[in-house]
Amino acid sequence: MDSATIYTAVRDRYTTTALTSSSPNYTITAALAFGYSAADLSSIPADSNLGVSCGNPLALANLAAGETVVDLGCGAGFDCFLAARKVGVSGHVIGVDMNEDMLLKARTNAVRSGITNTTFLHSLITSLPLESASAHVVISNCVINLVPAAEKPLVFKEIFRILRPGGRLAVSDILTRKELPAMMKRDVALYVGCVAGASRREEYEGWMREAGFEEVVVVDAGVDLNVYTRAEDGGEGKEREGCCGAEKPAAGVVEGMKTSWRDVDLNEWAGSFKIFAVKSI
Repeated sequence: MDSATIYTAVRDRYTTTALTSSSPNYTITAALAFGYSAADLSSIPADSNLGVSCGNPLALANLAAGETVVDLGCGAGFDCFLAARKVGVSGHVIGVDMNEDMLLKARTNAVRSGITNTTFLHSLITSLPLESASAHVVISNCVINLVPAAEKPLVFKEIFRILRPGGRLAVSDILTRKELPAMMKRDVALYVGCVAGASRREEYEGWMREAGFEEVVVVDAGVDLNVYTRAEDGGEGKEREGCCGAEKPAAGVVEGMKTSWRDVDLNEWAGSFKIFAVKSI
């Protein structure tokens, strides 16, 4: 798939997610599975948790009061609002997303909840409208895998550019465990579901080092990705279009693969990884 096709598919998919009511049963189950606590979820606007996380980057970030945090692919503001509480009124959180519907939802959530130390910007994460060396921390949650392969190195170059010396990168993302068959890579539902566009660990590490990061840590979180399909939607057993979930059954993705996501072991192909790095002083 070319970049234009990918961006259109991703934008359409997450517009649907932004405009569709999410089942609390699904979103809470998924968030708890990926490392968020019940206290975390009760401290932010419920409408900001759309069930599209694949980890908890804030558990890696070690945020402090007064810091400036940038969230790449912020969605409805889930991690932004958690970060805003940690950095306090003297700090600031900037959410960046290419989807206007997600940004509208995030801004609405902020206003309704009286959260004043957040800003939400419309932009691709390959070219950020932010000054160099302006952020203490950059976070991202299950988003970089959605960037077209040829443009992924640009994301890490931008992260390195906007981080201050000593700044941290804390990311949760889906990486593949083995090479995906060509038919899987071409499947749009698999791409917007965070699998087909996922990279290998070695690629991720390479792009980060090329961008300038010297100390890079990439660790398998060991989380069961099948939580996406096991969490019942509204108690009705419907399949949910969260991260790693398809809008429709992925029929004919690869020879021999079953046609329902409930029949596919996602862990065979991919995993949730923790990524951390520090920009040298």
